[in-house]
Amino acid sequence: MGRHYDLAIVGGGIVGLGHAVAALRRGLTVAVVDRASGVNGASVRNAGHLGITGQEGEARSYADLARELWLTLSVETGFWLRESGAVVVAQAPDELAVLEEFRDRRGGHDVRMLTPAQVRERIPAGDGVAAGGAFLPSDLQVDPREAAPAIARWLDAHGVDFFWQTAVTGVETGRVHTSRGRVSADAVVVAVNQDVDRLFPGIAETHGIQRCGLDMMLLEAELDEALAAPVLTGWSLVRLPGFAHTPSAQSLRERLALEDPVLAALDTDLGCVQRPDGSLVVGATRTRGDDVPPFQSEVAFELLLERTRALFGLGVTRVLERWQGIDAVAPDDFLVSSPAPSVRVVSVTGGAGMATGLGLADRVVDELFSTAPGVLTAAGAARSR
Repeated sequence: MGRHYDLAIVGGGIVGLGHAVAALRRGLTVAVVDRASGVNGASVRNAGHLGITGQEGEARSYADLARELWLTLSVETGFWLRESGAVVVAQAPDELAVLEEFRDRRGGHDVRMLTPAQVRERIPAGDGVAAGGAFLPSDLQVDPREAAPAIARWLDAHGVDFFWQTAVTGVETGRVHTSRGRVSADAVVVAVNQDVDRLFPGIAETHGIQRCGLDMMLLEAELDEALAAPVLTGWSLVRLPGFAHTPSAQSLRERLALEDPVLAALDTDLGCVQRPDGSLVVGATRTRGDDVPPFQSEVAFELLLERTRALFGLGVTRVLERWQGIDAVAPDDFLVSSPAPSVRVVSVTGGAGMATGLGLADRVVDELFSTAPGVLTAAGAARSR
């Protein structure tokens, strides 16, 4: 590891890869260090719905930039992406009220209200299930098992050095100490998602970072027709910030908790996304703590399966896979901390890493290298294509 780099990145998930993309766009030399053998964390264990519209404030700013970058990278690297939008199925008047309030705040360009018939035109909802809904045209869909690994391969082919299966034991200005030796760089970004406490326990404690285990499953289900877009439900409306801040969201939250106390206790977001091979990703329920137990509740899976069958009017379904993703959560949506000069600890702690991570990374690299002459930001590169 004798080469000196402009930027060394600890962590090969979507946020770490986003920093590498941003640095490469600026003509910088980059190294990525990760203890795994490839991308296998939360970046490949999600549903693949890039929820742009439901973000708010700072998160929406990052998401809008990330959207440009996802569109550009899909062309450059060749991974599957579709400008699908997303469909929210409202199954009760209080869910419709949240959608209407959200539409009134955002406008019709961001949120298009749907009648029950229009919901059925877009997705095969079961008979009588939809009281109405909304279409969110800015949302995107990728196959997460393909997208982040494709970005890593593209970066590798364009000169970024990856050191997989390499543990990081310490970070300081200008140096990353690893199990394979020292990596030297002008700047260092630590993007290890929930594992901030492994290298910087003080930062993790100060910012209240915990681990969040997300339990999901993959179904073989005979839908009447393919899903034209990711599908969100009332459970999504009490979790996504933009919807959750509407006046009617609290009463919706209370009603869902009364009707489904188990799902409410598990901070459920019942969403469904169809992968390109036709299988259906369903989830997620959540467990938070300093550590996440590996034991998954079958009761939670049975409830998710029951609600999904009712949503689409399904008969026989077969569970193909169950899995647990682990993500970072904290009171704030983003962590950007500087424990030493030219060192940044960066994590998306609001549960929207895929939707916002590329945008956040671009801003961090811009701040670290803003004095470099003649550089082109990733956003500018995206717009110039």
